[in-house]
Amino acid sequence: MTTIETLAPAKINLTLHVTGRRPDGYHLLDSLVVFAGVGDHITARSGPGLSFMATGPFGGAVPMDGSNLVLRAADLMAGTSGRGATLTLEKNLPPASGIGGGSADAAATLRGLADLWHQPLPDREALLSLGADVPVCMTNTPQHMRGIGEDLTPVTGLPPLFMVLATPRVPVPTPQVFAALDGAFGAPMPPRPVFPRPYDFIEWLATCRNDLEGPACALAPEIDDTLFALRHTPDCLLARMSGSGATCFGLYPDAEARERAARMLSSENPDWWVAEG
Repeated sequence: MTTIETLAPAKINLTLHVTGRRPDGYHLLDSLVVFAGVGDHITARSGPGLSFMATGPFGGAVPMDGSNLVLRAADLMAGTSGRGATLTLEKNLPPASGIGGGSADAAATLRGLADLWHQPLPDREALLSLGADVPVCMTNTPQHMRGIGEDLTPVTGLPPLFMVLATPRVPVPTPQVFAALDGAFGAPMPPRPVFPRPYDFIEWLATCRNDLEGPACALAPEIDDTLFALRHTPDCLLARMSGSGATCFGLYPDAEARERAARMLSSENPDWWVAEG
């Protein structure tokens, strides 16, 4: 029996500028996306038919209906071929928390099944049918993401990022966050220069925004508490919300500062999900 294991890392929007909205209702984004070292895992084993199970600390929160992106991705790959696989999702990332969990799981499923079945990946239009974040999650490398998520440019030259992720585990409905923003669109990201030192990158990053942070905090004030806690950990260089929330990230100068901050946040907020990214 052939087995393929694939990582579905957390997607982090270091910036998220919302620059407008198309006539069909989709919002236009300008975002710098990176991927953390923590994530879900997809295991695909050859077998008859398509079957699925979810394990891990958040496995119980995974839907088993038509909204399940792992199953939708598997159906897309299988098409009418009749190919089968047993899929297991180890769900380590909190769902619906602004770090692309479902989209990352779908992308990992596509990559895993492509290897298992020795077939090409779907085209960009098919990927977008699963969700706007799926194309960027196919890469697992830094990307400049524009449009509704389909316009991707690889980004090189970024310094190492020592990151702590924290979420207060509150639901933040993405449609409501975007609805609160409508009409208040901003400018794209400023030009990204070459960064001779890591601190130069952090300084540039501080001139950027997440335009969804304000609306999300209004819907879930716990996000403000999370940002406050991150910003008051020792040596935090920058704290911001990722995606539409509620996960926030803090950036630190080195691995030791990151580890110290993660321990502090976990100790002071035992109900939060905290991870080193």
